[in-house]
Amino acid sequence: MPAEESLCPVISHKWVNSEYKHLIVDASPKALAVKPGQFFNLLCPSPDAGELWLRRPQSVYRIDRENRRVEFLYKCVGRGTYGLATLEPGDELNMVGPLGVGFTIDPAWQHIVVLGRGVGLATLAPISQLAREYGIGVTAILSARSTEFVMADDLFAKVGDVIAVLDTDGTSAVERVEAILTGLIAKRRADAFYTCGSNRLLQLMKRLGKAHGIPGQVAMEQVMACGLGPCYVCVRTFEVNGKKELRRVCIDGPVFDLQEAVGW
Repeated sequence: MPAEESLCPVISHKWVNSEYKHLIVDASPKALAVKPGQFFNLLCPSPDAGELWLRRPQSVYRIDRENRRVEFLYKCVGRGTYGLATLEPGDELNMVGPLGVGFTIDPAWQHIVVLGRGVGLATLAPISQLAREYGIGVTAILSARSTEFVMADDLFAKVGDVIAVLDTDGTSAVERVEAILTGLIAKRRADAFYTCGSNRLLQLMKRLGKAHGIPGQVAMEQVMACGLGPCYVCVRTFEVNGKKELRRVCIDGPVFDLQEAVGW
């Protein structure tokens, strides 16, 4: 379904912790057609007297078609997201989307593993929900600096098993996460890998996926301008059949084959 520009009333907008906010909007029928991994380009209000010239891309955190709502979980890091944070219930958010290529899933799979860090966990939530709807088991490995920044653990707990790995206790170290993944592979609980939010975790899943023949997908995080392809701001390098290839994250992705992704 083609993307559209729509004005979506803000239903709820609350701080989750000191850095992240949870935004819920009343969505149009086209917006509700968004697929896991796709995104919207949001027209954020300015947080100060200056102007914001570009929209900000935000992946979807939750799709609630029954109540006609789309949800975002985002981190405040710059003028765009701090401007977005000023919206209150009753305000309208200008959204363009759905945009990009989303995740895919094979209904024949028995169990998938999602591995993300920080705000990347929000991007992985919808594919986990879809897997649950298909009757596919989910193990979600949530990486964060500390317990305060473990995102969406309550949502993931509703669809599968949750393992939190933290910087504060050393469990987020690559070798510790690798041990968890290797254990899941040995138990045949890893028919596919999904990841977002961390280069080192991407590289880990890519290596294990190649070694064990496990398919996977990664949602790439990238600065964008138009979100529609013509500006080429979001170009990244990928490796396809042994050759380097440039692709636009906004229109060719943001979801890509795990084995074709190149770290940054």
